[in-house]
Amino acid sequence: MLDMLVRNLNLPDGRKGIDIAIKDKRIVEMAPAIQASASIEIDGQGQLASPPFVDSHFHMDSALSLGQPRLNASGTLLEGIAIWGELKPDLTVEAIKARALEMCRWSIARGTLAIRSHVDICDDRLLAVEALLEVRQQMKPYIDLQLVAFPQDGYYRYPRSHENLLRALDKGVDVVGGIPHFERTMADGSASIRALCEIAERRGLRVDMHCDESDDPLSRHIEVLAAETQRLGLNGRVCGSHLTSMHSMDNYYVSKLLPLIREAGVHAVANPLINITLQGRHDTYPKRRGMTRVPEMLAAGINVAFGHDCVMDPWYSYGTHDMLDVAHMGAHVAQMTGLKQMQQAYGAVTTHGARVLGLDDYGLEVGKPADMVILQASSVVEALQLRPARLFVIRRGEVIAKTQPTRTQVILNEGPAEVSFSRGLF
Repeated sequence: MLDMLVRNLNLPDGRKGIDIAIKDKRIVEMAPAIQASASIEIDGQGQLASPPFVDSHFHMDSALSLGQPRLNASGTLLEGIAIWGELKPDLTVEAIKARALEMCRWSIARGTLAIRSHVDICDDRLLAVEALLEVRQQMKPYIDLQLVAFPQDGYYRYPRSHENLLRALDKGVDVVGGIPHFERTMADGSASIRALCEIAERRGLRVDMHCDESDDPLSRHIEVLAAETQRLGLNGRVCGSHLTSMHSMDNYYVSKLLPLIREAGVHAVANPLINITLQGRHDTYPKRRGMTRVPEMLAAGINVAFGHDCVMDPWYSYGTHDMLDVAHMGAHVAQMTGLKQMQQAYGAVTTHGARVLGLDDYGLEVGKPADMVILQASSVVEALQLRPARLFVIRRGEVIAKTQPTRTQVILNEGPAEVSFSRGLF
């Protein structure tokens, strides 16, 4: 007797009519028309089964804090940092935790079950660290939550960043973070990369740097990050997030840079919703939109994922933590309109993100944990087009969220007719 049998599913690789059998929280068989009985049986009705969505770059400590204490009038990165600094003295563990738990419920409803969240350590009380460590433990049955020790105000620029970062890691934070472009000089930024990567190497940890989140084409810290990755043997364990300055760099320099990133095995995370909102604020016209060179990096063999980054906080007034919104926007801004590119955009919020986080036990495969999302769409391309309802969100073989299929009737003179936006083209 199986624990669960989900029948008649389409898979991201194009297979159709596949049943997925689940026993003891793991996938035990994937094949058409499995002959077995199960305690729970779900008819997939030819809809898409996907591995859970992965948010490779998020800030859970600030999520849902929009308007506290004020809105970001300029819409800039720097004003967002200033507003967060104004809010920090009034933060409490209870308030951060309440917002984060609400955010997790939103995430589960959208099928986002793996999140890497940066947590600000430039608060000597480490309240956000304490709160998110508790949230990580509480949500462990439902979400794989990684935490990054993030010196929001600069590793060297904030006097106690070094001490606070080590304290955060000692408490159990997973990843070493940084923000080299926010240091007072380019030299300090490069030095911070070296120091932080050395901490990660000594502790056997991963690295995720906010890197070159700037319109300045001379902000080239990703070059240093790739070099330090090679020097310290951190290949495959390092991520450069944002990389928006690459949008403004000349093509010759980028032609040198991309092979360095690939050789070092550095992952890249773009944050389409935030990058196009914060960048180019000093431009008149033509106005840069700021997102990094996603298609070019993919073509160079670099693993590129997408992050949501923010939801209703000092930097971004929108968002529901729907990673299909992120992929949809990323595909538009990067002009990823070919079939392979659309599939890559979907991968940027699923399998590519899992590689960034180092989630070895991820994917719709026999032997993997029974984690999946069933969407009201027939393929990954249609999922990108429609951003449809998540009919079932399944974690370790249990349904943890479900949504009724969306149906709309259009009522015209000839009578009511149900509208289907599905085209089934791919």
